[in-house]
Amino acid sequence: MAGEPSFFEIGVEDPERGRVFYGELLGWTFVPGPSGHGYVIDTPGVPGGMHGGDPGASPYLFFKVDDLDTALARVIELGGTVEAPIGADSEESDAAFGRFRLCRDDQGSVFGVHQPPGE
Repeated sequence: MAGEPSFFEIGVEDPERGRVFYGELLGWTFVPGPSGHGYVIDTPGVPGGMHGGDPGASPYLFFKVDDLDTALARVIELGGTVEAPIGADSEESDAAFGRFRLCRDDQGSVFGVHQPPGE
């Protein structure tokens, strides 16, 4: 199935401060991310992540797709844009979390597409 929310990402200036704030506020559990510069967030619902160096960012919602390359081509075809890769675009992170990319719709609103690992 594709189209359902797959994960969310919160951008903050300082991930350690973000971990404390959201952990205290929402009771979330955080595990260091594979890059060592953020966290994987374990929630009772949709899984998430937190990265640093992105002050004032709105949370990003990612939607599951069966094929990332096809989805990105469709975004462009429909008048949207595809943002540059987030962080290190390495095979290691692909194996652990799948492939993902931030996009903007044809009106400029940000969203993400995510192809989970093994799909």
